[in-house]
Amino acid sequence: MHLPSLLLFLSLGPLIKCAAGSDWCYHGCPQSPEHWADHYVSCGEKRQSPIDIATGNVQMDPQLLSFTFANFSSRHVIKSIENNGHTVKCKLEADDVEVSGGGLNGTYSTIQFHFHWGSTEHHPGAEHTIDGHRYPMEMHIVSLKKGLSVQDATQDSEGIAVLGFFINGTDDGDMSGPWSELTSYLPNITDTEVDMKSSISIHDLIGNVDLTKFYRYMGSLTTPQCNEAVVWTVFQQPININKNQVQRFPMATGFTNVYRPTRPLNGRRVFASPATPSPSSHSWCYEEEPCEYKPSHWLQLPHSKCGGERQSPVDIETRDTVTDERLGAFAFTKFDDKHAIKHVTNTGHSVKCVLKEDMVEVSGGGLGYVYSTLQFHFHWGSDKSDGSEHKVDSKRYPMEMHIVSKRKDLSLAEALRTPNGLAVLGFLIEAKKADGRSSSENVETHPTSDMEAWNKLTSYFPAIHNINSKVNVTDGISIDDLLGDVNRAEYFRYNGSLTTPSCDEAVVWTVFKEAVKMDQALMTMFPTLAGHHNVYRPTQSLHKRKVYSTKSASGAPGPIVLLLLPACLWAFSHNLHL
Repeated sequence: MHLPSLLLFLSLGPLIKCAAGSDWCYHGCPQSPEHWADHYVSCGEKRQSPIDIATGNVQMDPQLLSFTFANFSSRHVIKSIENNGHTVKCKLEADDVEVSGGGLNGTYSTIQFHFHWGSTEHHPGAEHTIDGHRYPMEMHIVSLKKGLSVQDATQDSEGIAVLGFFINGTDDGDMSGPWSELTSYLPNITDTEVDMKSSISIHDLIGNVDLTKFYRYMGSLTTPQCNEAVVWTVFQQPININKNQVQRFPMATGFTNVYRPTRPLNGRRVFASPATPSPSSHSWCYEEEPCEYKPSHWLQLPHSKCGGERQSPVDIETRDTVTDERLGAFAFTKFDDKHAIKHVTNTGHSVKCVLKEDMVEVSGGGLGYVYSTLQFHFHWGSDKSDGSEHKVDSKRYPMEMHIVSKRKDLSLAEALRTPNGLAVLGFLIEAKKADGRSSSENVETHPTSDMEAWNKLTSYFPAIHNINSKVNVTDGISIDDLLGDVNRAEYFRYNGSLTTPSCDEAVVWTVFKEAVKMDQALMTMFPTLAGHHNVYRPTQSLHKRKVYSTKSASGAPGPIVLLLLPACLWAFSHNLHL
């Protein structure tokens, strides 16, 4: 094996800069990715990489069993780290590291690993995507099939094996571990190579990723000359590191968005190992339901943000809130329209009322933008327990209603990546006693919402007992009818997240101080007819966030009611069900 020649030929990730005079680039030059095929014939062929892996279309392959990794745990195999003008590449000691198994046809000698990244947290840079989702970074571990010459390897359809690992940036994570050591060596000058003196192994960097869960397809190098010689393995679980360590790559090297856009499959099949969960088995649930991903494990789901520091719901301690006089009156457009509700559906986690498009809006209230209202849904407990998501002074209410809106100037995908991309109005709901009083003993009685409207709404529930069933709404029911005379001038405000996976931290939360009053008999129809109980996420830590409050008209605060976060935004972002 002639390593210098190999590094000249291989371009995955990239391994080299390219033939003299070719000077390809990712952006900012005539030979950017859309023009690679004009200069390198292979880049325009039918087996190109990277690709988008549509998990709903992958096929399980029982032959994709466990890998065997030789010296991946050795802390003496990373020889140097190089900035080659296209990426950062870590070179390994020759003939020390190998990989086999995992459905590979033979043993492969591992020669290097390198990275692809974007520019900022909101402009990620992994090469492969999963169901259209792009992670912040991707690491490629490159191996050459043993027994082949360099020339043979680049011409053999299985001559090169690449292990692809997604890298996810989190708000926590170890800032003094192996990734901190690695990034401390990042060269800031192009064509610079630095000897590695730290004791870091490949397994140290991979961490606790489950190496039995992966996708497999036949592809190419992802840089010129795009040789179609690669057996690709893309691991399902990402490596989680602190997002500040992700940012060190563009900051230290000075170049950004070093990734090739995804290429068409052109009839190729993507396979999954038997251990890889199918899309249906990624299903999450609440605490009392049977599934693998209960709330404490949501952060392990693909693309999950559920482990962040801006999560919802929260317990609002009224004595700790900060009065903000900028929190003025809302403007509600078409909240009184009795024909705005399109249909009611059972999502498997909630009852959701989907609104007609581009009709209902909310603005004012210190939001700063106009938001298009998409849907509203509910969280509840059981006949023996309360089920609101937000709490006020440690009190959980029987139910909560979330009215979900998206900034008009953003697409849904953009809104989910923007801290104020979504606005959710959360209304706590409590039972009205037979004498008209609230079920909360020391809450001042207030006119209830329109029970006729709630009767009409719940009359549709028998038709949606099955999960994913839906029924069109033909009765005249407006959001105003359901809210009634509840005080919408006094509320709490904080920045948070969706309360269901993937828990995107994109929500400006409004939780109203006064609860909506509903007949107890109507409240019991939610768990009884929908078939779900205790459908709420436990409250999350504030992590030093402030909760703001409108100036109360009275001196002492009454019982406080929160506005709920959309429990079904996850379903919406994937199926437009919000």
